[in-house]
Amino acid sequence: MTLSGRLGPRALAVIGIAVVVVVLAGAALSRQAPADDSPEAGFARDMQTHHAQAVRMALIVRDRTTDAEVRTLAYDIALTQQQQIGQMFAWLDMWGLPQTSLAPPMAWTRTGHGSMGHTVTSMPGMGTSNQLKQLAEAQGREAEALFLRLMIAHHKGGVDMARAALRSSGDERVRRLAEAIVAAQQGEISSMERMLSTRDASRTTASSRESPGEDAEASLARDGMNPGGHG
Repeated sequence: MTLSGRLGPRALAVIGIAVVVVVLAGAALSRQAPADDSPEAGFARDMQTHHAQAVRMALIVRDRTTDAEVRTLAYDIALTQQQQIGQMFAWLDMWGLPQTSLAPPMAWTRTGHGSMGHTVTSMPGMGTSNQLKQLAEAQGREAEALFLRLMIAHHKGGVDMARAALRSSGDERVRRLAEAIVAAQQGEISSMERMLSTRDASRTTASSRESPGEDAEASLARDGMNPGGHG
């Protein structure tokens, strides 16, 4: 009697599934986790830091404006990037690597951060402590405009970092996240540039409404006439 005749179809199916599981497990074990100085580890650490500042700025502006569009954008940024922070934290934990490193920011890009037009002591697009202080002290339209300018620069830096990961990493999980970051943040950059241009246009229009009176007064002054009395 053959093996299939002795075991029966159900037993053979169970054995087949077990073989597949063993093969897949062996493949997973043979794939080594990224090293401590790898692009994958560096990207996960630096992008967590980068994302954390974006979340902070989003939460700041959310409480300093009543504009629904800006508040929705800030909420989306905070929610998405906090979720991605958790994802990258889990990677490092799964790889058995520490969440922080003594290596300077962007050292994992190999070619150096200077190739992105920034110093080697910072990550691209990061706001300064003074800029964050200004944002925390601003209100209304001023807060919205400052947030949009800071976040546009921040997103452009994030896109640079994600593209660096795509150039240097072959890990499928890292590449999927990097691609998602590029796509999402480029879309948000376009939206923020539109929002900022609308606010700049409104401010210019408001200024132009005031300028004719000022020009007329200046003209009268040049002609030696007193706009507050008789000429």
